[in-house]
Amino acid sequence: MLTITQALYDQIVAHSRADHPDEACGVVAGPAGTSRPERFIPMLNAARSPTFYEFDSADLLKLYREMDDRDEEPVIVYHSHTATEAYPSRTDVTYANEPGAHYVLVSTADTDDAGPFQFRSYRIVDGEITEEDVEVVEAYEPA
Repeated sequence: MLTITQALYDQIVAHSRADHPDEACGVVAGPAGTSRPERFIPMLNAARSPTFYEFDSADLLKLYREMDDRDEEPVIVYHSHTATEAYPSRTDVTYANEPGAHYVLVSTADTDDAGPFQFRSYRIVDGEITEEDVEVVEAYEPA
């Protein structure tokens, strides 16, 4: 299960809506070994596409160096789908190279009449997709 604060949830959704009609993408980092998302890091979709996202390689290298310096890891890797449901595409699965991360997809298309977006989380390991529950909390329990 992914446990995420309301503030982080809102930031991911706002970024996804702001970049529409292009796909948005980013990372939420957290202290290494905790699986606790804490630091919201919106990234630029280098592809600038409504059907595809790509992290800029220089930005990604900088981000990983920064996370390493801060003893952080990518807890959430997120992106949006602008015209389809929030479910990983074959391309998404191919690019899922963080087996410990939660892969969050936000759909900015109204594909199920449930509202203007969907927020769903998956684990993607060795090409296998497993959807997980998302719990939104006001704040995390003290460590």
